[in-house]
Amino acid sequence: MRRYVSWAIVAVVVSLALGCAPKKLAPVSDEDNPAHHYLMGMGMIEKGQISEAAARFDRATKLDPDYAPAIGGLALVAALRTEAEADKEHQAVELERAIDRLDKALDKAKGDSQKFDGMVTGIRVYTHARPKNWLEKAEKYHKKAIKLDNVKAEELPYYKGKESAHYFMGVAYFKAYKFREAEGALADVLSLAPGKWHEPANKLYKQVQKINRASANFTLTDVGKKIAVKGQVVRGDVAALLVDEIHLDKVMAGRIPVPRGEAKPDFIPADVTNHLFKAEIMTALKWKVRGLEPIYDQISKAFLFYPDKPVSRLELAFVLEDLMMKISGDESLATKYIGQGTSPYPDVPATAAWFNAVMTSVTRGLMEPELSGAFRPNDVADGAELLLAVMRLRNVMNIN
Repeated sequence: MRRYVSWAIVAVVVSLALGCAPKKLAPVSDEDNPAHHYLMGMGMIEKGQISEAAARFDRATKLDPDYAPAIGGLALVAALRTEAEADKEHQAVELERAIDRLDKALDKAKGDSQKFDGMVTGIRVYTHARPKNWLEKAEKYHKKAIKLDNVKAEELPYYKGKESAHYFMGVAYFKAYKFREAEGALADVLSLAPGKWHEPANKLYKQVQKINRASANFTLTDVGKKIAVKGQVVRGDVAALLVDEIHLDKVMAGRIPVPRGEAKPDFIPADVTNHLFKAEIMTALKWKVRGLEPIYDQISKAFLFYPDKPVSRLELAFVLEDLMMKISGDESLATKYIGQGTSPYPDVPATAAWFNAVMTSVTRGLMEPELSGAFRPNDVADGAELLLAVMRLRNVMNIN
């Protein structure tokens, strides 16, 4: 009787477990399979299509509730939402969801390839979600990932190979302002045969090298570090970096004659009043830095600063030329190259009004053309090249 009761209990428990287990959906086509939806979802992550990616990962887990890569994809979606969320309570909910899904993905992983997939995703989850001690946790996943012996490229539809672990660890170090460590991790990618992650690693490696060169002789401020990692810089960033890293007010004071006492800005642009870098922007306006002048807005019929307007390399050249001229007192710099017959840069005509600024910035070593010789005047400057230019200006002008 007891044996019968025991078997009955076991049968009830099993039936309940089976009843609670997620049911697999039947695919509606050959492409309607977990691996396909996972790969499409990861591609959407690259494009910033987070909701669409979530839908793909969700479909993959409905087709196979135990498909670890897709569960990891959902963890990454939650981490990206954590990063974008301003509300602290919602942020905490997304963070918990990200960690829970990551743990589940690693638990469901079958074989070293899926474990590797989960661990690289783990590096990314912690890089975006950034809970306490996030960098140490990312490092832990990186070390575990590269130690796995049986990782096969053909079983990694998205990450492709072990170099992906080095690349995303390099990204993590970059976002943590650990630029030397980032350079080392990215160099590990570049030391391997070119693959999927070679090109993005090379691009970020060059950016990191600029930052490391810029900070070789100077300690970066917190503002400098935050601006250095930006993919593109805006006018407010330039003003902030000039004040923080070359001490614009102190350097200018006494070099430019100011009638009737201390220099003051002509007015406060309306779009600067509540800006984070208001003080820095007003300092740039006070000294009338060319390239950072107020711009007339046709709609409001007023001069505005446009602190969030991206800065082109051409505009940066104007700023640097003006600062060199004002700091050195050498006004001839403004016309030194005017009238030169030919241009060394295929995309900078010698007859252009901004030719002199480009020549001054490059010949003084503040900015660099491409290996092809192109200056890229209309490209938006990134944080690394802005930082390198400002630090070189600091060096050339002997600013301590």
